[in-house]
Amino acid sequence: MNIKSQKDFFSGLMFLIIGGAFAFGATSYTIGTSARMGPGYFPMLLGVIMAILGGIVLFYSLIVETPDGDPVTKFAWQPILYILGANVAFGILLVGLPAIGLRSSGMFAAIYVLTILASKAGNEFKIKEVLILGTILSFISYLAFIVLLKLQMPIWPEYFTG
Repeated sequence: MNIKSQKDFFSGLMFLIIGGAFAFGATSYTIGTSARMGPGYFPMLLGVIMAILGGIVLFYSLIVETPDGDPVTKFAWQPILYILGANVAFGILLVGLPAIGLRSSGMFAAIYVLTILASKAGNEFKIKEVLILGTILSFISYLAFIVLLKLQMPIWPEYFTG
């Protein structure tokens, strides 16, 4: 069999492996039923769906012809590091690191830092648009998590609230 699209082949393979790993990992939890979902139900369902989609993409990469074979180019490390770093920074800022004495910076600061760092992963960076997006995300997050779901999480930095 001949690979007709390298990008689709490797992305399909990645989805298939990661989805399969999540589905397999979820088997160690109680799955439950659709009416009474256990803690493993959602990861199992997402893993299976991801693996199926990966299989479909993998299959099409072997049968659908592309003009140049759609070769895989150089791996883009910088966007991945920005996205991962933004998520790590969000977690640290939201809850702090008590082991080293770093206190929580609150949800609003965490969302702004997440938005700024994640937007650096793209080709364009316009600070005005990023700050508007951060404001909108902060407002929606406040409504969803604090007002509607009534979750207890720090909104403002502990330095202000004590």
